[in-house]
Amino acid sequence: MSAHQYDHGHTVAGWVGTGIASVGAALAGAGVCFVSGVLIAGGLAIGVVALLVTWALHLAGWGKGPGLRPREEWGWRVRDSGARAGHDECLGCRLAGRGRTAGSGRTTEVAGGASVRAEVSVGGQSEAAAVGADSGR
Repeated sequence: MSAHQYDHGHTVAGWVGTGIASVGAALAGAGVCFVSGVLIAGGLAIGVVALLVTWALHLAGWGKGPGLRPREEWGWRVRDSGARAGHDECLGCRLAGRGRTAGSGRTTEVAGGASVRAEVSVGGQSEAAAVGADSGR
């Protein structure tokens, strides 16, 4: 049995990004205490580096997308199997050109025999949703 029962989202990208951002925040905080614009700017620059490093690690498969992962990917040293194609609800993947593509839609079967189809377009140019219900009566 796993050490925990829930997907806590611990990933290499998360730990590395948090570590780098902590150093940047400490440096910016020291800049505030010592009234040094150079230290504040350096801390903020390290914060931007933390963001870029975390994003790069996420795209390389060392992060996770929104939602739950399969149980076998809960370990923090396990690469994300869906990172190459992109995650549907992930802003970082969409900014990198991954994830949803123009006109890609998904049909979902819901209770009562109804089906829902939603068309999603990048850039918001065309959005359409169709809802159909099979009464079966």
